[in-house]
Amino acid sequence: MTDAGETPEERPASAPKRRRFLGALLFASIVLPSLVVLVAGGAFLYGKWRFEAEGPLAEKTVVWLQPGLGLAGITGRLQTAGVLSEPLIFRTAVRLTGAASALKAGEYEIPAHMSMADIIRVLREGKSIVHKITIPEGLTSQQAMEIVKADPVLAGEMPLLPPEGALLPETYNFLKGTTRIELVKRMQKSQTALMNALWPKRAAGLPFSTPNEALILASIVEKETGLKSERPKVAAVFVNRLRVPMRLQSDPTIVYGITRGAGPLGRPIRRSEIDRPTPYNTYQIDGLPPTPICNPGRASIEAVLNPPATGDLYFVADGSGGHAFSPSLAGHTRNVDAWRKLDRQKKAQKPAEASPAKDVPKQP
Repeated sequence: MTDAGETPEERPASAPKRRRFLGALLFASIVLPSLVVLVAGGAFLYGKWRFEAEGPLAEKTVVWLQPGLGLAGITGRLQTAGVLSEPLIFRTAVRLTGAASALKAGEYEIPAHMSMADIIRVLREGKSIVHKITIPEGLTSQQAMEIVKADPVLAGEMPLLPPEGALLPETYNFLKGTTRIELVKRMQKSQTALMNALWPKRAAGLPFSTPNEALILASIVEKETGLKSERPKVAAVFVNRLRVPMRLQSDPTIVYGITRGAGPLGRPIRRSEIDRPTPYNTYQIDGLPPTPICNPGRASIEAVLNPPATGDLYFVADGSGGHAFSPSLAGHTRNVDAWRKLDRQKKAQKPAEASPAKDVPKQP
């Protein structure tokens, strides 16, 4: 018997339709997901391979990523620099690894063929190129500012000329984007921090009472000798003279009174300049000049704050780059005679070579 309304011809015709439906259902529920998984897996493996593979960069380059670029800006900058060939994979990897907020601005040296994986690591670590600027000991503030102004990496306008002695001479590290004003402020803060650290450790009974006076004397010591080993001895002479008291009679103070920090005098000091009163001519004034005459380094500051106990009151060039010291005028006179004899011999050998101004002997 058949169901009511169903004819023998209709029954066999519906069976193939059910089988096709079931087949389509099976394909949709099993085969398609498998294909999707295979495609996704293949895409993932391809992306991972490209992510870790060597990059397109033929030779190392420097890329500057300014603050505030964002992921799209960073990607575009790297692509423009020829570092990336697959920007979509790079952006996707950054998001998947959670590095989007960890990429740091800076100036980076990207080696040739660096992979995207290594680029992300470098940007996360923030290992920017470190630039350096050196301010030598004994420069005036004006000379130091000329170095800052000429640096091609520092940004922005120049600050106002700092007071003489306000800068700590040393080598400063900085990153691209640092402004000249920021760097000069660092130099001033470093000098202040150094003096604040050294002043409480000073010797007792020094003939000056303020950190600024110590800085003035240190600047004179700095200009009197280029030998670090001599700075304590030179400091002791000037400290002893202040205690006597005797005039300091320092040639570099005369030079500063003439040039006011614009640079070296470029010639020997004239007798008329030694005799001419200025606020900085310590042959003519008692005690210290009104300001430092350069920016002294740590060694000179330490020397005046803790000078060795000596009786020396005089020193003069010894012809070897250093100085001969003496506690008495008679000993000093002998040292001066020895220097003059050596100087005459040098001039006889090299008539065109003039003695440097610092070699003018100290007088009582």
